[in-house]
Amino acid sequence: MPPADDTTYEIRTATPEDTALVEALDGSFTTATVFQVETAENGFTLRETPVDPPLTKVFPEDDEAEEDGEDGAKEGNPTFLAVTPDGSLAGLVSVAYARWNRRLTVEDIEVAPGHRRRGVGRALMSRAEDFARERGAGHIWLEVTNINAPAIHAYRRMGFALCGLDTTLYEFTASAGEYALYLSKPCRGANRD
Repeated sequence: MPPADDTTYEIRTATPEDTALVEALDGSFTTATVFQVETAENGFTLRETPVDPPLTKVFPEDDEAEEDGEDGAKEGNPTFLAVTPDGSLAGLVSVAYARWNRRLTVEDIEVAPGHRRRGVGRALMSRAEDFARERGAGHIWLEVTNINAPAIHAYRRMGFALCGLDTTLYEFTASAGEYALYLSKPCRGANRD
């Protein structure tokens, strides 16, 4: 999808000098629908339901970046940035590759509100997929809260499918009451060494 206003985004690997840009990125979202999780004896279903007024979610600051290093990335697990020509940050995706199960995990993906629905998320995910193929990943995996309907729809359009659920992941956090949905997709063209 080409950018709606012809803005071109440079997709590049984050450096320690990008820390302030990354920390300032607004990853909040607003949604008029959420996915309700309905459990049954042998499984569960998701039902999209409207919320009125629309729900806005602001994620709490993550202390993990301090533990990982200056730019928030562990060695070998990069963060890729989408940067505008004027140097502002349009979005980011942080990934981690596990060799033992050939899984690339999308640890975080955020697109600044003013750049949403312009292909930034898709471009970042494409770069993450390239990185996955370079590593020989068999699949790409991510976790998303059930209330982030805009992201769930975007991931589905990108070929991700529901592969799991955790009803307790957020239990002792500010997101208590939400459920973690796990989505995955095969990594096409991966090296099979």
